[in-house]
Amino acid sequence: MELLEIEQTQTLRREEVAKRLHALADALERHNAVEFDRGGLHFNLKVPDEVEVQVELEVDDDGVELEIELRW
Repeated sequence: MELLEIEQTQTLRREEVAKRLHALADALERHNAVEFDRGGLHFNLKVPDEVEVQVELEVDDDGVELEIELRW
């Protein structure tokens, strides 16, 4: 049973995407928590020392999709 799912799609410049990924990487490296603000809600997610990482790449006629999933 899924308790919460928030999905957001945006079109951003490549540099902004890199900035957001850097911020996430910095939070993972320096803290044991990641913070998100979405839809007027604030989330503080505790991250354990070990995290499962899944990377998926799809290339087809519609374009390229790269998914990076973190699970704990």
